[in-house]
This record gives sequence, C-alpha cells and structure tokens, in this order.
Amino acid sequence: MKDMNQTSPVFSSSRALAGAAWMIAAGIAFSILNIVTQWLTMKLGFPSAATAFWQYAFALAFSLPFLFRVGIRAMRTSYPWRHVVRVAFAAAGVMTWVAGLAAVPIWQAIALVMTSPFFIIMGARIFLGEYVGVSRWAATGVGFVGAMIILQPWSDSFTWAALLPILSALLWGASSLITKSLTGVERSETITVWLLALLTPFNGAVALAAGFSVPSGQILFLLVAAGLLTVIAQYFLTLAYTTADAAYVQPFDDLKLPLNVLAGWLVFGYAPTGYLWLGALLILGASLFIMRNEMKKERRTA
Repeated sequence: MKDMNQTSPVFSSSRALAGAAWMIAAGIAFSILNIVTQWLTMKLGFPSAATAFWQYAFALAFSLPFLFRVGIRAMRTSYPWRHVVRVAFAAAGVMTWVAGLAAVPIWQAIALVMTSPFFIIMGARIFLGEYVGVSRWAATGVGFVGAMIILQPWSDSFTWAALLPILSALLWGASSLITKSLTGVERSETITVWLLALLTPFNGAVALAAGFSVPSGQILFLLVAAGLLTVIAQYFLTLAYTTADAAYVQPFDDLKLPLNVLAGWLVFGYAPTGYLWLGALLILGASLFIMRNEMKKERRTA
C-alpha cells in the first residue's frame, strides 16, 4: 500500500483543477439559463411568475430520481417551520429575480445580485449575533457603492425595476442565513429535499395569484429546457463544492459576470457601459476581500 503523502500533492492539484472546471461549467449553464429566462419573459412576454413556477416544476420533475434515492425519510426534521420560512425566502428570491430579468439587461441584473454576500454579513450580525469587524463593514460599504454606481438612481434612465435583482439578493441572503443555521442541526439531504419539495408549491401559489398561464409550443420547449438547465447548473455547482475547497472554487463563481455579459451581447446585443465595470470591480473586490479574511480566520481557528 502506497504512502498517502506520496500521492496527495497530485491528488490535490487534480481536485483543484476539477473543482474549478465544475464551477466554470456551472457558470456557463447559469448563463444559458438566464438567456432562456430573459427570452421567455422579455421577448415572448410570458409572465415572470408563471415562468418561475414552470421552470422549477420541470426542475423538480428532473430531480425525482434524487428524491426517490434519498426517500421520504429525509424529510424528518425537528425544525419544519425553519425549512418553510427558508424556502419561502428562496421562492420570493426566484420570483423577483425572474421579474428583474424581464425588466433589465442581464449584465446589470448579474452585477447587482452579486451583492448577496453583503446582505448575509449584515444578517449574520443582526440575527445570528456574529461579530463583524471594521474591515468587513468597510468591504460591505464598498460593495454597495459599486451597486449604486451600476444602478445610478440619480439618472433619468433609472427605473424601480432595476432594484429587483438587489431585492432578490436580499431574499436569497436571508434564505442562506437560515440554511447556515440549519447545517449544524440537519443533514444536507434533509435541507435539499425540503427545498425541492416546497419550492414548486410556493412558486405555484404566487403564479396562481398573478393569473396562471399554461405554456405551449416554443414557450413550453424553452421552459422544459430551463428546468433541465436549472438541475444541471445546480449539479455542477454541487460537484464543484464537493470536489475542492469552497474557498478555492468561489472566485471562479465570479466569472458568471463576464459570462453573462458575453451571453447578453451575443443574443440580445446588450453593450454594457463603462460604469458597469467600475461598479462590478468594487463589488468583486469587496467580495474577494471578505473571502480572503474568512480564509485567514479559519486558518487561525484551525
């Protein structure tokens, strides 16, 4: 039997490369998904609430093999209402995100939704009582300055719909905080199954209230494709985090901005202006600074 120390360097480098590749693949899948979603809502005029419902309904159908594999026992929990609230926030985030894609260019939506880590930091301080130092508050402030540069609420071209991606970032941040509180007391399978089981009914209730729409023809085909892309993108994301350390693969997730800018330019002809890159640079820089600090803190704790 070989000594593990002899093989670990090669093993680590191969896992790092694979983790980065899976994260980039997830970014490409999400970019295509965003194009499909915006085409459905902006070009074909299919209601955003119905788009969100059918997308995740088809994603649930494609996820049934996983649900059958883990079984109904995975839903056993001592914290049912925490799961319900978490999924409610996630569903609201999905709804506002799809509505945002129906109203603003992809590049703007992607850049603004990247403010989610800053909402998580503030929520962790307020609701979880975590310590937030001066550096993290400063990084959060820089990130929001970047968001304001992209939004430009002082300009004549500003519309309130541009705030929808930020609202979705806030809602997804709230869902992430509850997920964080559950990871210490629940199995990952339980957290995943509750999300899959509840997300479609939540989206369905909103779609029903907004006026239910049944797809057909090209719209039906695109919605099935969106559901499949949702599952593929999430699966690639899971592979990335299970193959390599989260702190290592996370920066590759930031490639979703240029990937979505490229996709929006190729399909819709969106040409982002210079202020996007300034605002995005501030948001990305602040996010990476926070991640670097977290890595240092984890090493000190270890």
